[in-house]
Amino acid sequence: MAVVVLGSINMDLTTYVPRLPAPGETLFGSAFITVPGGKGFNQAVAAGRLGVPTQFIGRVGDDAFGKGVLEMVAHEPVDISGILVDPDSGTGLAVISVDDAAENAIIVISGANMAHDGLEVARTRDALQSAKVLLLQMESPLSASLAAAQVARELGAIVILDPAPAKPLPPDAYQLCHIMTPNELETEVLVGFRPTNRQEAAEAAEILCERGLATAVIKLGSQGVYYQSATESGFVQPFRVNAIDTVAAGDAFNGGLAVALAEGKPLAEAIRWGAAAGALATTKPGASSAMPTRTELEQLLAKN
Repeated sequence: MAVVVLGSINMDLTTYVPRLPAPGETLFGSAFITVPGGKGFNQAVAAGRLGVPTQFIGRVGDDAFGKGVLEMVAHEPVDISGILVDPDSGTGLAVISVDDAAENAIIVISGANMAHDGLEVARTRDALQSAKVLLLQMESPLSASLAAAQVARELGAIVILDPAPAKPLPPDAYQLCHIMTPNELETEVLVGFRPTNRQEAAEAAEILCERGLATAVIKLGSQGVYYQSATESGFVQPFRVNAIDTVAAGDAFNGGLAVALAEGKPLAEAIRWGAAAGALATTKPGASSAMPTRTELEQLLAKN
């Protein structure tokens, strides 16, 4: 495997509404879709569709949602042999609302995703024997993710952490992970302020690097991406697309970044791959279903 993803897998229940409802308000929606999701699985699909061997490690419950998820994901270009069916937990669920401006609000019921333990770490170790990149997120127990990060470092793999949903991180997380990819809101949780421009993103990245992180990647949404390591820094302008749904755009970014690094591309080019993948994901509805193909990504890169 070139990329291994340890993380969450959900059944996503997505509604489309003119605007996000206020507390106590009832709105009529225009559409509803049910698709597999979860930050971990979205990132695995992104990597797989971009053309590198990818394995996903996670859990579903022994319930109807779990059976449905496994049936739906079987056609994706991802090795799902690392998914455990947990008889003691329900399948993770995400209830998502998307408005006409492509903004979204999400409620997550973690279920089996929060039951990760040493079994996931062991399966990750097996998968990493032939992998170059490990992708992690925050929708499963951080203790298991950091244990897997330690294994990845021992085996020489690059560790990318998407610190979402955001919460403060222990000091060792910055040493165990090579790259973190927070957006503006997640950056605020980590450093105490929300960057709104390139200069503020640089200030936030500097703080993260001072904590021991090798490379900080600050995603500013439609404004672009700032990145900084010990040897280089830069800014990637946003790709202009017709956005209809921003759900999982950050997951597509991480998948694109991981694939580029697994293929040996330099950091600056890998960030562009991530930004292009994230932009393309906003042009389609849904979560894992919105992940772009290699052809789509290469065409967008060629235009910019």
